[in-house]
Amino acid sequence: MPDICQHLKSAGNPAAKTKGCEECLKSGDTWVHLRRCLDCGHVGCCDSSKNKHATKHFKTTKHPVVQSLEPGESWKWCYADEVGIE
Repeated sequence: MPDICQHLKSAGNPAAKTKGCEECLKSGDTWVHLRRCLDCGHVGCCDSSKNKHATKHFKTTKHPVVQSLEPGESWKWCYADEVGIE
């Protein structure tokens, strides 16, 4: 197994708070792909989406690890250390 950062090693597994991007659902906007925060379960849209709510959530909360919520994907990404795992 390749070396991974401590954030990825200790990431939690909270339930997703919503079935779509929390902020986009509130504003009536759309998204491309979804990411779940592994600290609190926040669901945000990816950086390919116009609002980039997953990254904004990290910048606001400093919760470093997200996981893809796309069907068939299970990879995780650490914003703090800019590394990911499949």
